[in-house]
Amino acid sequence: MKDNSNRVVTAILLGWLCFAVGLAAWFQNASALTVAATVWTLTALVLLACWKVRTIRACVLNIDLRWLVLLHLTRLFAGAYFLVLCQRRQLPCGFATPAGWGDVVIGVLAVAVVSAMHPTQFAKLFLLSWNTLGLIDIVFVVASALRFGLKDWQSMHALRELPLSLLPTFLVPLIIASHVLIFVRQIRARIGSQ
Repeated sequence: MKDNSNRVVTAILLGWLCFAVGLAAWFQNASALTVAATVWTLTALVLLACWKVRTIRACVLNIDLRWLVLLHLTRLFAGAYFLVLCQRRQLPCGFATPAGWGDVVIGVLAVAVVSAMHPTQFAKLFLLSWNTLGLIDIVFVVASALRFGLKDWQSMHALRELPLSLLPTFLVPLIIASHVLIFVRQIRARIGSQ
């Protein structure tokens, strides 16, 4: 059953990724509000699927927690790319610098969190702290992208073109959902140990 649920979730993720790549041409003309609405709608759909679709729920509740944390290594690369685009003047530095450095820090700390994952109180607190900081950071990034996009729609064009259009249409909803799922897993573990 576990292998089957993992295969189903992998197939769904690959299908979604292909759909997001195909959506890129349409997404180039998306407004700032559409980009933000896409992130939050997809995040809600991911979380709804995690709670309502038995196969997906089985996978996310049983997958090794380290995999949910390691997903955030992608933020290291996205953050570094934001900083490069700031230097090239392809993204506003007021957005790209805090968003980029925040993602780099969360990505680096993801490695430290995984390395420290042991059944100790410190490791649990470290994971909780990192997860809280990471969720605050990604919500800040989405809100900041909306703010800059509303102020100057064209300044954020890089987020509406491949490869960065995959952030709002694929990766960011997964990142936000993974933070929620990590909190859920921590709560379940705490309840289970009482």
